[in-house]
Amino acid sequence: MAGISPRLWQLTPATSPRQLPSGPILFSSSEVLELSMPEMPENDSISIDELRQFVGEHILPNGDRLGDCLDLSKCRPLLVAGELANPYRLADIMAPTMPLIPVRLENICRTWADSLDARDVQPGIHHVTLIRSPGWWETSFLTLLEPSEMKRLVQWLDAGVQNTWAPKRLAEGIIRLESDLSIQSPNLNELEWDGTLENISIEIPPANGPALDLSSLIVPIHTRQGCYNSRGRVARCSHYSQDDFHNNLFRRGSSFKWSDLLSTL
Repeated sequence: MAGISPRLWQLTPATSPRQLPSGPILFSSSEVLELSMPEMPENDSISIDELRQFVGEHILPNGDRLGDCLDLSKCRPLLVAGELANPYRLADIMAPTMPLIPVRLENICRTWADSLDARDVQPGIHHVTLIRSPGWWETSFLTLLEPSEMKRLVQWLDAGVQNTWAPKRLAEGIIRLESDLSIQSPNLNELEWDGTLENISIEIPPANGPALDLSSLIVPIHTRQGCYNSRGRVARCSHYSQDDFHNNLFRRGSSFKWSDLLSTL
């Protein structure tokens, strides 16, 4: 992919949170550039400094190292699990130049926040939050941002209602670098439901990237209504598109309180 305008990105915010890029990209206000991924570190885990180094080793289409074009030394990692990985939306909110790097979530999953953001789409956008889910896996993205820009992006999710979304550090789950976005999450038939708990009937695929230090990674969490509760089950983003969720589930159940479903530091 040569540089394209973020306004020409093929998936609008209303499609959130489909997997957007097919690999690592660099977003800027004027263009979106495909990045070539460096060799994956062989460690079982990496520190924030090692993560910065790995991201900086990505190669731009002109052959330059990303780390030679962006100063990542003061940046910190932010998980972008929904719209904040969408170049079209990032252009809307005048986000800074930022990389989007694939990661794999394990034992946690993306689900729909039980609320609507109707600022520019009617009936509104459902943003994406996280809950625990033992045995689950799926792919997502992270970025590296300076703290002031990170705060601005998380606050944008609030839609004018302060503290609707909170920047949290996870105390459970695994987030690791991922080089294969073709990995498929478990389907509905591979979720076993006993009326109280969901269990995954297949094993997590072998890791192909190191785990990140959760204490250094910020994750935006919906802290008002939490996420949707459909008779004790959650509506996983991997199983329900935004339209399916809104038209067939939303407001036909209740809400889970976020702090009952996720532990944070």
